[in-house]
Amino acid sequence: MRPQVKPAVAVVDDASLIRESIGPLMPGLDVVAAVPTVEELVRRAPAVDLVLLDLHLANLERQPDARQGVAAIRTLTRRGYRVCVYSQEERRFVLAACVAAGASGIVSKALPRARAEELFLDVAAGGTVVPQQVVGILEVLVRRDCITVLSERQRQILHGRARGLSYAQVARELFVSESTLRGYWFDLTRSLADGLRGLTPGEIEHALGLAPGDLLEFWVETPTAPAEEPSGPSARKEWWRIGRGR
Repeated sequence: MRPQVKPAVAVVDDASLIRESIGPLMPGLDVVAAVPTVEELVRRAPAVDLVLLDLHLANLERQPDARQGVAAIRTLTRRGYRVCVYSQEERRFVLAACVAAGASGIVSKALPRARAEELFLDVAAGGTVVPQQVVGILEVLVRRDCITVLSERQRQILHGRARGLSYAQVARELFVSESTLRGYWFDLTRSLADGLRGLTPGEIEHALGLAPGDLLEFWVETPTAPAEEPSGPSARKEWWRIGRGR
């Protein structure tokens, strides 16, 4: 019988214990690269069948500016890599956004080792692995490049309201009337999935992964050139960094 060829795999995780243990613990995978950042993987450019990617890669101690979340997935898929998210992240909207960004699989770090390895092999062979709870909310993805039906303006309003600003204060920052802003907010709450409508603005922002520094804050990226810095009166508080690359 012809021996089965192991898929070549790269591991991107800021935790050295995870990086160093995948190979020994999962003998069905040929781990050819194990790095803490997407930037390092891109620099090395290994030829692999699959990249196992942790979503939370930025940390204050060693790599505060590491690309993570959706931005990391897009960076890898644009270079032709097949990506399987391997993370403790459980927010369904965040994980659905990862699928929309191009991830071919989502595997929880809470799964038993043998089951996780089996799913990795499925994704490496060309399959798609998406948890059922994520499949159930994929209808919120309006198109591949949009995590929800929230427009740029609606996301700016959400950020302001999540920080305790009044409608009048947000209206002044965005140079719109308060009545117009309330109309945007009404459309926003009407567009959200049923499970989010009863939450506070801050809770909605967290559920969608849109808070400053969160995984989906930098959803929009410019693939070939750095994004322009905002200018004008509304830039003084970076309102709210919508559309800026990372």
